[in-house]
Amino acid sequence: MASDQGPVVQSALLRGELVRLRKEKQLTQEKVASDLAWSPSKLIRLEGGHSSITKVDLNALLDEYGLTSEIQRERLQALVPGARERGWWDVYREDISPNYLNYVGYEAGAAFIRQYPGTVVPGLLQTREYAEVLTASAVADEKKAISVVQLRLQRQSEMAKRLPRPRQYYVLDEAVIHRHVGINKDPAIMPRQLMHIVDRTRTDERISVRVIPFKAGEHAGLSGPFTLLEFDGDLPDILYLDAGKGTINMINSAEPQVAEYAENFETLLNAALSRDESLEFIRSAAADMS
Repeated sequence: MASDQGPVVQSALLRGELVRLRKEKQLTQEKVASDLAWSPSKLIRLEGGHSSITKVDLNALLDEYGLTSEIQRERLQALVPGARERGWWDVYREDISPNYLNYVGYEAGAAFIRQYPGTVVPGLLQTREYAEVLTASAVADEKKAISVVQLRLQRQSEMAKRLPRPRQYYVLDEAVIHRHVGINKDPAIMPRQLMHIVDRTRTDERISVRVIPFKAGEHAGLSGPFTLLEFDGDLPDILYLDAGKGTINMINSAEPQVAEYAENFETLLNAALSRDESLEFIRSAAADMS
């Protein structure tokens, strides 16, 4: 369902289609703006996602590009309302960086999420208590820490509502499994977190968690965490690199780095235990901690 993709992805799909149509007609932004009696900056803002598009403006552009197919026009027009909505994550803008909220917007509309999360449990699989102790160790401001945790949990709940839910593939280093997060507050926090991963993976076939054991030696993930997002429709794949302190670098598939990281993810899967072996490994670690 298009509505399940959220405003960031719907806007990106709409803008991408409009740019494609303009370039197919070999029209410059200046020529289109002149034909429509617009300022060039208006079209630049629309194509760049800095201004939302109305149905009137959309119809004017489609007429300019000679799009006569009613099916195609209706498909694009159907994207407009959702693209103009505010994302549910917007309420966190006072405490969370715009770059990270932009990531959340794309994540909310992804069809396939592949992630190597570095030294922690993936945010979409964290329990509340794990998220709380993890955030408390990194965020000094209590109000901001509460927002960080609430955003993380709402990402999970909103993801669960989507139809269909996205596929999620995670590769974890063994260090993530053995680090006893929360031991100074409640030693049971980490065992419960590990069993939560096992339960989620066993009950949802769209989630896969694989573990790279220490005995596998060095691997491509040791250079840092990364996330690859794929989308339904013509939106290019996106690579997110977490530079720390809420800084997110977004790279689309026009850049060679995206293919490089996609290959890296495959090498991580090759180094990891099988799905069943990984779940047993995690379950055994939880038992040892309990």
